Amino acid sequence: MKSINNNQVAYDYIIVGAGSAGCVLANRLSEDPDKQVLLLEAGGADWNPWIHVPVGYFKTMHNPSTDWCYLTDPDSGLNGRRLQWPRGKVLGGSSSLNGLLYIRGQRDDYDNWAAAGNSGWGYDDVLPYFKKSECQERGGDHYHGTDGPLKVSDLRLRREIAQRFIEASKAAGIPENADVNGASQEGVGYFQQTSYRGVRCSTAKAFLHPVRKRANLTVIKRAHCQRLLLAGKRILGVEYLRDGRRERVSASLEVLLASGAIGSPQILQCSGIGEPGHLKGVGVECLHELPGVGENLQDHLQIRLVFKTRCRTLNDEVRHPLRKLAVGTQYLLTRTGPMTLAASQVCIFTRSREGLERPDIQFHMQPLSADKPAEGVHPFSAFTSSVCQLRPTSRGSIRITSPDPDVYPSIRANYLSTEEDCRVAVDAIKVARRIAGQAPLASVITEEYVPGAQYQSDDALLEAARQHSQTIYHPVGTCKMGHDAWAVVDDQLRVHGLTGLRVVDASIMPVIVSGNTNAPTIMIAEKAADMIKAAHASQARAS
Repeated sequence: MKSINNNQVAYDYIIVGAGSAGCVLANRLSEDPDKQVLLLEAGGADWNPWIHVPVGYFKTMHNPSTDWCYLTDPDSGLNGRRLQWPRGKVLGGSSSLNGLLYIRGQRDDYDNWAAAGNSGWGYDDVLPYFKKSECQERGGDHYHGTDGPLKVSDLRLRREIAQRFIEASKAAGIPENADVNGASQEGVGYFQQTSYRGVRCSTAKAFLHPVRKRANLTVIKRAHCQRLLLAGKRILGVEYLRDGRRERVSASLEVLLASGAIGSPQILQCSGIGEPGHLKGVGVECLHELPGVGENLQDHLQIRLVFKTRCRTLNDEVRHPLRKLAVGTQYLLTRTGPMTLAASQVCIFTRSREGLERPDIQFHMQPLSADKPAEGVHPFSAFTSSVCQLRPTSRGSIRITSPDPDVYPSIRANYLSTEEDCRVAVDAIKVARRIAGQAPLASVITEEYVPGAQYQSDDALLEAARQHSQTIYHPVGTCKMGHDAWAVVDDQLRVHGLTGLRVVDASIMPVIVSGNTNAPTIMIAEKAADMIKAAHASQARAS
């Protein structure tokens, strides 16, 4: 770090966003003691104790001290409903308040990225980076690593209803699969989660905190990036707001946007990088035309089915004060029990209909049910069977509505806006009901509470999907990697037409992965760090 003119401070790398990707970048790029690294985070420290308790996402989501608390625009595909979109505003970003589920996606996801012209992003290329980050509780093999910072563990909570769900899935023709991150994703089994001995393992805990004392790493919290600093087509640094003061910092090598699928395109647009007509319309001078910024938005939409049961579920364990006290005591003494609960217990990857080449839907089974979990569970025994389309064809956008970075952008998700997505939604509900109708579950189910047996025709099932669905918090794709007219970054994650700027987060996914997005985002950052270091090492040799 060194001072330059106008009281600006210069670093080699500036990372904007200390989330799932940013913490990884900060760790890996500061491994070189000769490189000065600055990490800017708009949120605060991850001191809230609920961050570290796995089930604490009920407390940290929708909490303005840890969550940006985004809200989508009214969505015609959801009958005009608006959805809350939690995004982490704290060290660790969304990895500090997500559901902890560790899923990588399918081989074909990455091979298709490469086939579209993104060299180096095939499955065999990215697998080493999944392994590099991972510390797998079960041990290492061809698909798993044990030397990485990110703890990946088996669940520390099992319940009868979850095992019945697995047996019913098998009876419905879905194979059992103990490792959906291994040779094949298809099947039913228990999730693994990013935790260690009952405590969340966010990227802040795994990657950032162990290296905070490095002399060449500077972390500034509550520093909200306002815009990028450009000189022609070169990115010089960033301007950020902290404690009401505007500060400028310079990057001699690169600025790395790691602010996520909402934050990264917002920063680009506020900096004059985007579609000229849109920028002019909101009062921002276009400094670099790039029409794909903020476009290509994709997300996983889950359709929630709730079934009442005659056997006990977690609803019975956590809705009474004395039982809550027992649950809390169990966690304090043993780090086991309901407080170690991830967002789901059982996952299924399967096909919504015959004839498909690979799984196109995913189930998240929770041994509880609620209208709004933060407000308490239902006053009866029940479980939730949520199902989502893995690769939706609907596309949305993130577009700023003001040059002021403090004004939230317009989030147009455009859920269920294509015939294919509507068809899969209807078929997915039918698969969920087929599983529920198998003997291991049918014998304990007393009623389909949501959406209800009155929904039978395809039109009625589609209406149920529009009315009883929620995001699984997987927005991606708004700074698309590729080489077409809508691409924002190339396969080195460099922003097209600019120097000194990359985007490194879930926004670069050209097509959403088939599953939860946190592990793939960490992989993207691991791979990006190696590309960045290699690029500047070659430049140094050339000079």
